[in-house]
Amino acid sequence: MSKSSFQVITCKAAVCWGPEEPLKVEDIQVELPKSSEIRVKMLYASVCSSDILCTKGFPIPIFPRVLGHEGVGVVESVGDEVKEVKEGDMVIPSFIGECRECDNCLSGKTNLCLKYPLILNGLMLDGTSRLSVRGQKLYHSFTCGTWAEYIVIDANYVVKIDPSFHLPFASFISCGYSTGFGSAWKEAKVEKGSSVAVIGLGAVGLGVIEGARIQGATKIIGIDINDRKREKGQAFGMTDFIHSGHESDKPISELVKDLSGGFGVDYCFECTGVPGLVNEALLSAKIGAGKTILVGATEEATVPIIFLPLLCGGTLKGTVFGGLKIKSDLPFIFDKCHNKELHLHELLTHQVSMAEMDKILQLAKQQDCVKILIKF
Repeated sequence: MSKSSFQVITCKAAVCWGPEEPLKVEDIQVELPKSSEIRVKMLYASVCSSDILCTKGFPIPIFPRVLGHEGVGVVESVGDEVKEVKEGDMVIPSFIGECRECDNCLSGKTNLCLKYPLILNGLMLDGTSRLSVRGQKLYHSFTCGTWAEYIVIDANYVVKIDPSFHLPFASFISCGYSTGFGSAWKEAKVEKGSSVAVIGLGAVGLGVIEGARIQGATKIIGIDINDRKREKGQAFGMTDFIHSGHESDKPISELVKDLSGGFGVDYCFECTGVPGLVNEALLSAKIGAGKTILVGATEEATVPIIFLPLLCGGTLKGTVFGGLKIKSDLPFIFDKCHNKELHLHELLTHQVSMAEMDKILQLAKQQDCVKILIKF
């Protein structure tokens, strides 16, 4: 056991001090893990669109906060009740757990565990934080806070991976891409020969396209305001592209119908979180039989919904982490990646060091940005 395993660690972290304030790289203190927790030395982290929302106060305005929930690292120390991982293991963190025993885990209807729930208050399961800066409490981002050299997380919110796994890919799998992939695979259960539309071709939307391709969809329509996403979408399996707002004055739903026999698609995924696009997604799906899946997060508390498509039998469903269970389902994605069936290398567009983390919010606004990788 290393000497640091018995000590509070001082390390660098990206801290957001208030709504839409610039990130600051601070020296923070990371406490020892408690009985069911582990402390992890981060090797890589990456940027998810919901991290940007967190700087605006999503899902609740808690500050100061260490951002980040995607990443991969090595276990530095463990609490005395931890059995599934040990010091030296490679793990990826998650913001959802899986006990495999509670009503939700056994139901087959949701991936949200009741024993290890989705935590939104930025604290550990016991209601306290393991992070501080100059004596002031810091909030975790969900259960994580991966934009730091060290994190403390409950061991029930991590997944052990093979150390030979390509580590940047492991970071991408820990949220955004997998959320999209799972939305097609687990949440919508896209059927072979079906038609799919994906609004928003960031890492999540590209994951939807890949999941739909692997599920056997024959028409996969990608929609984005950025024409540069056309090539990215094609790499993941997109068959048609709509450059929204540029090709026609028609709404997105009409353009989707033009490419799908006039009736709409079997499945439409809204991946941007833009409130006005929820109804366009609903109207893009086949009346009576189409499914619309909301994947993108928004800082808006309420969104107006057009009523008629639902009254006519359409389905509108939300998803967290694409319906994936971290222990039961992520190994399937690991295997697909190991077999080189996935195109995770196409996601990486920018890489920064710890010292450059204050640039992340500006890089995320660049038109060619898909995924930013942080190397510690």
